[in-house]
Amino acid sequence: MGIAEISTIKSYLTFKIGDEEYGAHVNKVQSILGLQEITKVPKSPDYMKGVINLREMVLPIIDTRVKFDMTPTEFTDNTSIIVIELGVNDKTVNIGALVDSVVAVREIDEKIIQPSPRIGNNYKFEFISGVVKLEENFIMILDLVKLFTSDEFNKLKKIQTEKSE
Repeated sequence: MGIAEISTIKSYLTFKIGDEEYGAHVNKVQSILGLQEITKVPKSPDYMKGVINLREMVLPIIDTRVKFDMTPTEFTDNTSIIVIELGVNDKTVNIGALVDSVVAVREIDEKIIQPSPRIGNNYKFEFISGVVKLEENFIMILDLVKLFTSDEFNKLKKIQTEKSE
């Protein structure tokens, strides 16, 4: 394998939400945590389970299943929190994303990632940057920033900032 080929291979953390496998580029993933007690925040969006304290930082916890219009996460021994850093313009926010289970870190050649699926002209999956088939499984590669509107991003930033002070 030559230098040019190696440069197109990227690492992705893959995880399950429901029966589907998703991937997030490892440069966005800060850490993986086991499930811990989550403090609810009044009047927060339905997809936000609450907050936890992570190394003296308030970390908003997002239920990815609710964000994807699925039933809320049922906590099991495999449920994990993926700590993700999101950046929009000059602002960053760290969030914890609840997932049903972490699968693996996979090296994926970007040349085999197919474009995001579309259903007609009116509906596309903007938060999915692509799809790849490995063995017999499809993995949907997420564009984590596009999971949240700018208003949602700002609310998460405000929760993290206010609670950390």
